[in-house]
Formats: sequence, structure tokens, C-alpha cells
Amino acid sequence: MVSNVLHEIRHAFANFRLFFQMTTNPASTLRERLALAAPGPVEFQRSDLRETSGFRRERIEYPGLEGDIIPAFLFTPTHRPPLGGVVVFHQHNGEFHFGKSEVAGDVGDPYQAFGPALARRGVAVLAPDSVTFEDRRGAVQGVEPEHYDWLRHYSAMAYRLLDGDTLMRKCLDDAQRALSVLADATGVDGRHIGIAGHSYGGYTALYHAAVDARCQFVCISGAVCSFETRRREGTGITLFETVPGLARDIDTHDVLSAIGPRPTFVVSGTEDKYSRDADQVVAKVTGHFITERRVNRGHALDQERFDAIVEWLVDHAGDP
Repeated sequence: MVSNVLHEIRHAFANFRLFFQMTTNPASTLRERLALAAPGPVEFQRSDLRETSGFRRERIEYPGLEGDIIPAFLFTPTHRPPLGGVVVFHQHNGEFHFGKSEVAGDVGDPYQAFGPALARRGVAVLAPDSVTFEDRRGAVQGVEPEHYDWLRHYSAMAYRLLDGDTLMRKCLDDAQRALSVLADATGVDGRHIGIAGHSYGGYTALYHAAVDARCQFVCISGAVCSFETRRREGTGITLFETVPGLARDIDTHDVLSAIGPRPTFVVSGTEDKYSRDADQVVAKVTGHFITERRVNRGHALDQERFDAIVEWLVDHAGDP
């Protein structure tokens, strides 16, 4: 009887200790949970340099964690040295054939074309393809859709779970490498480098900023919503968030809190199911490092939010 009581006490204490660690330092606990390696220098290759009005664009390729090649576009201003740099993670939108090319403004939604917009304002931008998007779809590359695009994305999660791994670890390792490449390829001072993304890119930016202290500022658009609200409304969970037990240990406000005190811009819409309760999530975060832009509209960006994001990123990239 006594031994059973002692066992229950030890079990309760262990759970409390885990909870305490998660709430006091969710970033380090998340890194440990994912077995996420520390960021470091990454070799890269340049090709296909193009110059247009106000900026240059070149293709950058660098190795991923699994020996895969990560392609990206690098945008740099032509009229001045960069004020700073931003890694922009592309959206999902069910269009796996669009990645870096949408950030470039070549295809898709013009309100995702952050590469040219920021480069013309003096900010260097690296826009990588996420795993299973555009040129990272295996045998299929380019910006034309293919019937099994969705299955490749699903399998990227499922096969890793079979191996006891997670898609989140891969995506965040990719993100860390992108930040390293941006700094080395542009020579921008690390104090002036941040990250940004909308929707799927916003979720990537949220978790990346939480675990990588090198991100000096972050814009998260259309991607701040509690697990409870998403579950209640039947909103889809990004596949890279499918980490067993994640929602039991942390919620979105914990991840957001881990970014502080670094400046954070949260952009959301009241009619957007992926940021339905963003204002309530932000209200749970202590500190004054978050700026909010909340509009009475849906998920897709519009001119107002696009301009606000560009302006905020330019201001913070150039901060002394």
C-alpha cells in the first residue's frame, strides 16, 4: 500500500516537473523533444542570377539534414547594401506545386510576393521550398500540379512517424539552415535577420522563432490559433505539427511566449479559422513584445495586410 502511494507521488511529481519545464522553458524542451540539432554553418551554391528593377534574384541550393537538396531564391537590393535580411516561408493553400516561386511573384497570389517587395525596400530575402513543395516533390519539379502531390506531403509525415521521427524536426532543421544560409550569402549582421510567413509559412515561423534564438524578429500571419479552438471547430492541423503528445504539453501561447522578448508581429483575421482566437492567444502571453494587426476578414492576405507586413519587416530589419 505504502509503495503504491509512493509510486503515485513520484508519478505526480514527475508530471509536475515536466509541466513546469514546459511552461518555464518551452523552447528548450521542444528542442529536446524533437532531438533538434543546434544550428551551424551550411555550405551553399549559387546559380541563375537575374537582375530586374530594384533587385537581383539568384537560385541558391544547400544540403538538408537527410542529404536532400534544398532550393531557394535569394533576393537582394541592387541600389544599396541590405538593411537586413528575412527568411520568408511560403504558404500551403493546397498548392504543393507553388513554393519559392510564389514568394517571387512568378505564380499564385500576388499578396505572397514578399521577395521583390522587400528587396526593393532594401531587405534581403531568402525564400526556400518547403519539403514536398515545388522543386522538392521528388521526381516532379516545377510549378505545375501533379495528382499525387498531396500524398507526397502526407507520406513525408507518415514515414517519419513510422521511424519514430517527426516532420516538425525536418521542417525546423530546414528552417535553421535557411537562416544560416541567408546570413552567410548576404553578409548581413545577425542582429538584423528575422523570419516571416503566412498560413503554413506562419506556423513554420512560429515554431522556428521559438526554438532558434538567432531569429531577431518574426512576423506570423494567419497562423496563431489555440489547439482547443482548432479542435472544437474541426480546423485542420498542419502535418508537421503532428508530434505525439504535443497538445498535451504545450499550446500556441506557450510557443508564442518562447519568442519573447524579440519583436513579434501577429497578423490575423476574425473570419480566419486558422487565426480565429489569435487575440485571445496573444492576451495569454506576458510581456510587451507582440504587435497585433487584426482585421475583420478571412484567411487570404489582402493589400492592407501585405503592406503592413512589408512595412513592419523593413522597420525591424533596419533597426540599430
